Amino acid sequence: MKKIEHIGIAVSDIEKSNLIFSKIFGGNCYKSEVVESEGVLTSFFQIGENKIELVSSTNDRSAIHKYLQKNKEGIHHIAFAVEDIFSEMGRLKKEGIRLLNENPKRGADNKLICFLHPKDTNGVLIELCQEIK
Repeated sequence: MKKIEHIGIAVSDIEKSNLIFSKIFGGNCYKSEVVESEGVLTSFFQIGENKIELVSSTNDRSAIHKYLQKNKEGIHHIAFAVEDIFSEMGRLKKEGIRLLNENPKRGADNKLICFLHPKDTNGVLIELCQEIK
């Protein structure tokens, strides 16, 4: 793993949250996009070398919708940049860490992504991210 790629925050109303976080960070989000495969709308804020991703649901079948039904808005996941997502997934499987998806999916911000099962990571939802070249 190379670095923390971003911290994901689950929000109910992304427009309202964009306004709040724009005030906090002193600038607007640099990118918003829908990720159909996950059923989410995302907004990214750049803070120095770090990024914050706001994530809201676009349908009632998405993991974010289900998460927000059970939990309050707040930190949802921590994403780590990896050089080779396939080898990292294989390494983690050998270590006994379960993956939430067996193959990487196309995620937001031009990334291939895979989530690790939080039951194997002390309750922390971890996302692996690889830049799509």
